[in-house]
Amino acid sequence: PPSTTASRRRCRRSRFERVAPCAAVTEEPPTPLASTDPPQGRKRRILVLMSDTGGGHRASAQALAKALERLHPNRWTIEILDIWTEHAAWPYKNFVSYYSFVAKRPVMWRALWLWGKFPVTRFAQERHSAILNYRRFEEALAERFDDLDAVISVHPLCQTLPLKVLEKNGQNVPFVTVVTDLASAHPTWFHRRVDKCFVPSETVSDIARRCGVPEDKIALRGLPLREPFWHAEPRSKADVRRALDLPVDHPTALVVGGGDGVGRIAKVAKSIAAELGDRPATVVVVCGKNAQAKRDLEAHDWPRHVRAEVLGFVSNIDEYMAAADCIVTKAGPGTIAESSTRGLPCLLSSYLPGQEAGNVKFVTKHHRFGSFKRRPKLIAKTIKSWLFQDHDARATMAANAINAAKLDATTNIASDIASLIYHHHHRH
Repeated sequence: PPSTTASRRRCRRSRFERVAPCAAVTEEPPTPLASTDPPQGRKRRILVLMSDTGGGHRASAQALAKALERLHPNRWTIEILDIWTEHAAWPYKNFVSYYSFVAKRPVMWRALWLWGKFPVTRFAQERHSAILNYRRFEEALAERFDDLDAVISVHPLCQTLPLKVLEKNGQNVPFVTVVTDLASAHPTWFHRRVDKCFVPSETVSDIARRCGVPEDKIALRGLPLREPFWHAEPRSKADVRRALDLPVDHPTALVVGGGDGVGRIAKVAKSIAAELGDRPATVVVVCGKNAQAKRDLEAHDWPRHVRAEVLGFVSNIDEYMAAADCIVTKAGPGTIAESSTRGLPCLLSSYLPGQEAGNVKFVTKHHRFGSFKRRPKLIAKTIKSWLFQDHDARATMAANAINAAKLDATTNIASDIASLIYHHHHRH
């Protein structure tokens, strides 16, 4: 394996904000399932490390836990641990609140992204983090060493320090990284000593190699998604709309801002409604946790022909995606991947510099099932065109979205993890 210095040099040369052409990647089938029965009937114990910086990490962890249980019922004890919030020292324990603040300020986000990417500042940051948090992490993980069978990381900051703790304490258990960024990935995701690194796209696979992860440890599977997205929607669009009490014959646009409701969601929704106002149409707005946007939109005087459905945080977003003809969203990886399973053309309205920049090209250039527009008026004109004029273009984008989807990603990753645990314990 390449040295740490060489790995960092390759990482430094790569442009994470740009989706570069990738070397050919073989998407091998998942490892065949094997029996995972533990000795003497003991359940296998898995620790999933994450942090609630955005909703995607916990959602991915829960999806993997559910898939493992579905594949091998009653054989697992799975703990999902936000190790930074629960065990880190200040200021690291405040990651979640910092994320909520910085994610709404792209310039600040870009500065922090680059700070963590540049080798010198990254090394200094990792050293500072280790000085403050190593003992805390060691105490937290030591409580779980007994009967620990595997560790899964679904967060970019849950590789280096946990691996160091496990190694220094002689814990020889499989350590797996499941990358939850779709087409851009920070170098902190990648560590050459992991047993397996699951990536969602060829672009991220290429980044992993440049960061020193050996080829045989990289598995291209897709993004882990919540259970409703493991299969296509069996009902027709009309039937889903009836179930949701939405007009059956209205062209329908879905506007979302992720779990945090970011991305100027209120202004975008109002612009779309104003543009569509002379024709019958439905605009569904999912505000997530953005209570202020929800109140603003509920009080808005909508055009007469537009049916507006304003929602907060919903647990059945899969149904609203199945009911829609297109979606407007920030370039979050989970929403893009979920939308593709429902064949939804995506109009991306914003992205986090670095982390989500590659997702824009994933949609607009690599798989061609959407567009990117920043200005609300341009977003509204594009949505009107998709819904009422460019029917052939919308149909093509819908087909491309289906082709980009990986419905079996979650179960394939879970299957590989189960087999890895089985083979590891039979070797040792």
